[in-house]
Amino acid sequence: MITAEIKEMPTRDRIILMEEIWDTLCDDDNKMESPVWHEDVLDERRTKIINGKANFISIDVLKTGKMCRDFRSISRKP
Repeated sequence: MITAEIKEMPTRDRIILMEEIWDTLCDDDNKMESPVWHEDVLDERRTKIINGKANFISIDVLKTGKMCRDFRSISRKP
């Protein structure tokens, strides 16, 4: 299955497919270790929270999807 085919699927079917893929990953005996940089990111976030410099958004803002759109546009910049 290619990305174009997945994009054509109804949302409900894509969610079901995603859940099935996730289940196969959870059952996989070959557990992947997290990259070292993951711990660095978590430490940085923890420090921001402790220092009162973390930014949080409400569930209402999250539901708008605006934050996802903003992140996508930022992450695609060279």
